[in-house]
Amino acid sequence: MILGVGMDLTDAARIRQSVERFGQKFLDRVFTPAEQAYALSKTPVHPTLAKRFAAKEAVMKALGSGLRGFHFADIEVRNDTLGKPEVTLKNGALDRLQALLPQGCAARIHLSLTDEGDLAGAYVIIEALPE
Repeated sequence: MILGVGMDLTDAARIRQSVERFGQKFLDRVFTPAEQAYALSKTPVHPTLAKRFAAKEAVMKALGSGLRGFHFADIEVRNDTLGKPEVTLKNGALDRLQALLPQGCAARIHLSLTDEGDLAGAYVIIEALPE
């Protein structure tokens, strides 16, 4: 059963401007240490950050809550060993997901990321599966 769908499109130039204006404070508010380390390993950094920002926004939309009750850093985007992006939720974001789940079900979050030029996009599907 599908619990939620979300998508987002983010401009990497906007992320670059936020980093330039607010520096580490912006990075720490929005991205986990692991996300920051991964982005810093890429050149240029901003498209990678933009994809992760878009993913977080898409997850919020799929959860149906916006940013109410949790923080950006409660949503973490990583890549598995093959490079496939994965989402991990913690704290308030995880609480929101658990509130959506029917009894006896577990969640699977599907994430697809893309970019073209300065645009980064993310598409999320949250699925409930019987345990």
